[in-house]
Amino acid sequence: MNEIEKYYNKFNEDKRLETRHGIVEFTVSVHFIQKYLTKSKCDILDVGAGTGKYSAYLSKLGHNVTAVELVQKNLSVIKQKYPHIKSFKGNALNLKKFKENTFDVVILFGPLYHLFSVDDKVTALLEARRVLKDDGILFVAYLLSDYAFIRHAIMDNNLSGSIQNGKIDKNYNIITAKEDLYSFVKLKDINKLNKMAKLKRIKIFSPDGATDYIRPYINKLNEEDFNTYIDYQIKNASRHDLIGAGSHIVDILKKD
Repeated sequence: MNEIEKYYNKFNEDKRLETRHGIVEFTVSVHFIQKYLTKSKCDILDVGAGTGKYSAYLSKLGHNVTAVELVQKNLSVIKQKYPHIKSFKGNALNLKKFKENTFDVVILFGPLYHLFSVDDKVTALLEARRVLKDDGILFVAYLLSDYAFIRHAIMDNNLSGSIQNGKIDKNYNIITAKEDLYSFVKLKDINKLNKMAKLKRIKIFSPDGATDYIRPYINKLNEEDFNTYIDYQIKNASRHDLIGAGSHIVDILKKD
């Protein structure tokens, strides 16, 4: 069992997406997924499917969804809760069980968080590209470096220690390794990865924006105001003057 599996065996992904900040992330993400679906019944591959929240939602809409998940605990949840969804144990670096040009949509909402080398990130993108149909759409999520700096270095009061430990470089990039579990990038890094994987951007958006910074205030909103906040995030999610400081970013891509 690798470190990622150990981590997620202790982590409740279902519960995370049921918190208010998780609801914002999920609702905004599915808004954009639905917006770019090419037809009423798509063949969708959800790689790094977690406990199947996105897979189940898209399946309920009538799409043919296949889920791939590395962590056995999460995979067992999918098989138990959503037995109608085809699900397999696997990871984004090797999708050999699927033929080329198979899926209308491929979703990578987690794998790029945990891949650290440029080679591994490009491999994951190329594998997704390989199984994607020529007119298909790819959704890729990343964690952002500036979010990690603001949230974990500043808000958690770890700035000096992080610099001394080599976790923040002189340009304030977050430097992580496999033992840290999470990899953080900037938009320029994502652009380079797309070029190497021969992918072309359709749109890029932040599913949660500033939500993680203001959790206590989001949690205090009444239901009407919370729904208004979600609408705000949907309408501002792709503003380039806002997306860089959010915790997550999602790239919507097609083959170049």
